Amino acid sequence: MSADSMDQQKDFLPAAGHDVFLPLYDPLANWLGFDRARQELVLQANVTAGQHVLDLGCGTGTFAVRLKRQYPAVEVVGIDPDPKALRRARAKARRAAEPVKFEQGFADELPYESDSFDRVFSSYMFHHLDKAGREAALREVLRVLKPGGSFHLLDFVSNHDGPQGFLHRLINSHGELKHNSDESLVESMRSIGFTEPEKVKSESKLFGLLRMSQFVGRR
Repeated sequence: MSADSMDQQKDFLPAAGHDVFLPLYDPLANWLGFDRARQELVLQANVTAGQHVLDLGCGTGTFAVRLKRQYPAVEVVGIDPDPKALRRARAKARRAAEPVKFEQGFADELPYESDSFDRVFSSYMFHHLDKAGREAALREVLRVLKPGGSFHLLDFVSNHDGPQGFLHRLINSHGELKHNSDESLVESMRSIGFTEPEKVKSESKLFGLLRMSQFVGRR
């Protein structure tokens, strides 16, 4: 299936919210400390040589390229529906001379055989999905994980305890963020069949207006 036909079949929210903001995505993520949170996500995943790893919603490829650089003996695959982001990801991998495979696809229809990956990561993507989309993506993650594999999720979650006001409402209206809570994510993972899903860490950003949480679920 071509990229154009895939784009016509399904809508998706780009990584930066709009194509025009895509060039700003990487510097903004770095400035806000998102890459540090991703590194913490990797450290608690116990990645080892020889494993197959999937970066779900890989965007511009920063996480996947760094993961490959950190673990050269691990096979890293990134998947995302956005062809513009994937062009940046492939260029980034070429510049870094890191053999990461980037493919176009959707989280709810992963083009991989069952039991394909030891680890699946997803960072800053799930808040783009509605409840049905999140559950469909989680089913696919569970399907492609090998027995004993694990899913490591980092995402923005709704922060009803943060300071109220226009900026708070604006941030929490992005995508499906207002419906993306710690409790709903853990409950969705549990209902899909992940073993003992849990939130492992949470921290606030942007003066308490935005909260990020890390989760883990095992097959």
